[in-house]
Amino acid sequence: MAVVSRYTVALHALTWLAYMSRDKDEFFASDRIANSVNTSPVFIRRILGQLAKARLVSVQHGGTGAGWKLARAAEAITLHEVYEAVVQTPLFELHHSGPNLRCQIGRGIQPALGEIYGETEAAMKRQLGSTTIADLVDSSLAHGEDGKEQASDGPQG
Repeated sequence: MAVVSRYTVALHALTWLAYMSRDKDEFFASDRIANSVNTSPVFIRRILGQLAKARLVSVQHGGTGAGWKLARAAEAITLHEVYEAVVQTPLFELHHSGPNLRCQIGRGIQPALGEIYGETEAAMKRQLGSTTIADLVDSSLAHGEDGKEQASDGPQG
């Protein structure tokens, strides 16, 4: 799965957890989160495992009450933190095999693109750092149908 897609799934899962835990402090099973994302619980657990390593979610194993919850308030988790937890490669990559260094463009293209890519990724990270999971909850509710019953286990969740 593409890096950007894993990032989107991570944001979806965190947004769902933030919404569902607004009125309660409990752990939620990965199958409930997976239902909202419309993917497998195994895949959700892999993503949540990365988020747990970054201390963005907490996990409780085994038995009653097992599951996942936000490790801190949704207002305190930025989209940049989630990006850093899930994305291990640069957004833009240079050539997989080096360009022809006998060509004037070939010699200069990687440093030129490196500057542009670096500035672009830095701007993106600044933007992501100014948005929180709480902001994403509010925006999602504004764009979708507001109903906790849909966010739980229903087919539209």
